[in-house]
Amino acid sequence: MRTQARVVVIGGGVVGVSTLYHLARKGWRDCVLLERKELTSGSTWHAAGLLPLFNLSYSVGQLHRYSVGLYGELQAETGQDVGFRRVSNIRLARTSDRWDEYMFYKGVAETIGVRVEVLTPAQLKEIWPLCNVEGLRGAIQHPDDGYIQPADLTQAMAKGARERGAEILRYTTVLGIERTPAGEWLVKTDKGDIRCEHVVSATGSFARQTGAMVGLDIPVIPVEHQYIVTEPHPAIVERRKRGLPEMGVLRESDSSWYMREENGGLLLGPYEKGAPACYVDGPSDQAEYELFPEDLDRLAPHIETAIARVPAFGEVGVKKVYNGAIAYTPDGGPIVGPAWDLPNFWLNEGHSFGVTAAGGAGWQLAEWIVEGEPTIDMMGVDPRRFGPHATRGYLRRKNEEAYANVFTVHFPDEERVATRPLKRTPCYERMKALGAVFGSVYGWERPNWFAPQGYGLSEAELAKPDTLLRETHPPAAAGERPRERWSFRRTNYFAHVGNECRHVSEAVGLLDMSAFAKFEVSGPGAAAWLERTLTNRLPKIGRVSLSYLLTTNGGVRSEFTVFREGPAQFYLVSAGALERHDFDCLRKLLPRDGSVTLQKVTTQHGVLVLAGPRSRELLQRVTDADLSNAAFPWLSGRTIDVGAAYARALRVNFVGELGWELHHPIEMQNTIFDLLMDVGRDLGLRPFGIRAMDSMRLEKTYRLIPRELSIEYAAAESGLQRFVPLDRGDFLGRDGLVAWEKRGLKNRLVTLEVQGVTDADARGSEPIRLKGELVGRSTSGGYGWRVGKSLALAMVRPDLGALGTELEIAILGKPHRATVIADSPYDPANARLRA
Repeated sequence: MRTQARVVVIGGGVVGVSTLYHLARKGWRDCVLLERKELTSGSTWHAAGLLPLFNLSYSVGQLHRYSVGLYGELQAETGQDVGFRRVSNIRLARTSDRWDEYMFYKGVAETIGVRVEVLTPAQLKEIWPLCNVEGLRGAIQHPDDGYIQPADLTQAMAKGARERGAEILRYTTVLGIERTPAGEWLVKTDKGDIRCEHVVSATGSFARQTGAMVGLDIPVIPVEHQYIVTEPHPAIVERRKRGLPEMGVLRESDSSWYMREENGGLLLGPYEKGAPACYVDGPSDQAEYELFPEDLDRLAPHIETAIARVPAFGEVGVKKVYNGAIAYTPDGGPIVGPAWDLPNFWLNEGHSFGVTAAGGAGWQLAEWIVEGEPTIDMMGVDPRRFGPHATRGYLRRKNEEAYANVFTVHFPDEERVATRPLKRTPCYERMKALGAVFGSVYGWERPNWFAPQGYGLSEAELAKPDTLLRETHPPAAAGERPRERWSFRRTNYFAHVGNECRHVSEAVGLLDMSAFAKFEVSGPGAAAWLERTLTNRLPKIGRVSLSYLLTTNGGVRSEFTVFREGPAQFYLVSAGALERHDFDCLRKLLPRDGSVTLQKVTTQHGVLVLAGPRSRELLQRVTDADLSNAAFPWLSGRTIDVGAAYARALRVNFVGELGWELHHPIEMQNTIFDLLMDVGRDLGLRPFGIRAMDSMRLEKTYRLIPRELSIEYAAAESGLQRFVPLDRGDFLGRDGLVAWEKRGLKNRLVTLEVQGVTDADARGSEPIRLKGELVGRSTSGGYGWRVGKSLALAMVRPDLGALGTELEIAILGKPHRATVIADSPYDPANARLRA
């Protein structure tokens, strides 16, 4: 057995073999895959082989699109039949909410190049004559979709990898993984040890065991999934005899199942509530081609709806029930990318739609390893989107929830409830008493908006559909009525959010942003390191700046607020959801000489944001610091007393009003909160939530990662020239950005005023067209209450950025006129921020 390799891939399922195949395609021949048993013997072998292109995630959607395209070419390349049947995929809609979801998705699909057709019930009946179309609103069809034989697909990619020089070692068990003093990885197996530069973990149900070998708590636990295969049905057999085409993959989303033909019969796969997590502590050492006992009682409601929709399913006997493990993560998406804390250790795990995503995941991971960056924005699948809170007990509940919600309507304002509330700031109960309706980010509870006291919705207002899946709102506490209904359209909280926005602009509001990621950078080399790592010039002592971490190519990886407290002391703030990602990126760039110390201090400091024209008057009542414009200008900061407590007061915010962020010791939060609420009562101080903040940031054209800011967009395309001065000397990504600009920019960020909106604003990922031609995509959208306009931020062709340019944006399938307007339509001169 070899003792040296450039990359060792662990795991011989479809995901691991795809990774090896794509590394070999990139020219890295010195790669080896280790599989403890036979290829596909984990969960690949029992997969149903479906290839659903449908996915609301921009990242995952592109992975799926690539996979389906690749699989159609593999037979010609390798000479091996992969069993690809491009029979199309049809999704049924029974409710208006489902139809809105499909129309939103259709827009997403257009922006990433996926074909979607809209079908009437009559057209559906022509394609699927065995389907009862009664009660259907309509359907969408993916003509390029279908299914494949997972084992044959895996073997084809294995053949392609071997032909390019890669090696596959079966029946080779990994016993341990160590880091050598020279910085290499040492992979220990029962056949000998292999030294390598990179390790890729693609071990499926064994992910947590593999991670434990290197000290990682990988957020993957499988869940049981069953599907039923029937005996042949005479009508289907007769269709085959007559040479008629297969009827395609059918999905009744509102009943949470999929169905397709299988050897003259039918295959039904439900996603039921109550499916248990499995292999919580990993499979046994001898596990191979393993299934669990069937449990058809769990599937009874889904079987009933399947028979009602396709009566033929109930007319034949059951041939076989498969119940196998499918890897899951807390949000149902895979984890593809670098592991945190460890150099050159890569994860390709947690694939609940592994066959569909395998090709794309292997493609992008190979790009990342070989070239140093992926070619598409992978933030939606980055392993570092989960934090240290995603441990065993959390994963069991969240992964079971993710499985049960595979087919639920994925509302943009949906907030799932398992494990909540998990991470609470000290003022949580106070905010709750004031009417906070909470959301969750990175495990933290944050007020989304505030409901009036005693507010609640009636059953009629909730408008629950008469379907198996009927969740339209979060569950209410005992004795209370639900306070919000989810929707793709303006819903019940729309006006309440508007009230919050107007109040902030007219008086003063208080926002809890304690979930912000917070880091301290210090040491004799701190200033020099930040100068060459981030884009902007470092602020002077006592000042604040906005700066970016770029990719080597000049795309945007992270955004930081930088407060300089001393010659070698810096306080960095970034998005709360990106804490592990941003900390890991910074940590891996630290100099090795120990001249820079980087500390994560997120949970040590709370953040309360005071914003509005009366914020200075309020804050001055609780501090003797001079808050005048001359003494405390915009973009400055200092530590001030707040009553008996203290805080780093930064004169910045994300809403475009006069205000301060108060970064305080977390244990003093309630002291500060109570004091502010007390002394601000006569000034009208009220709390406001994240949804009001998002509305107000749109009015200022403030950008977000990974929406307006992305590795796919050059910093110049995102309009960051002011924060990325190319004339200040070298910094990470500068040369790549210069080269990108020389090649020519393909996008330009613009602010759009959307006309004719009545009940549905843009959300992001809507297609932008000019005379029917796709010319861009929206990145964010909503209603600007202070300007009284429906707004969208969008990336469009550079020649379409002139003020007054008339474009078209499709919102839930309906075209609207959209006009390019000046950025920051609210207070463009920043007079209110500087007041």
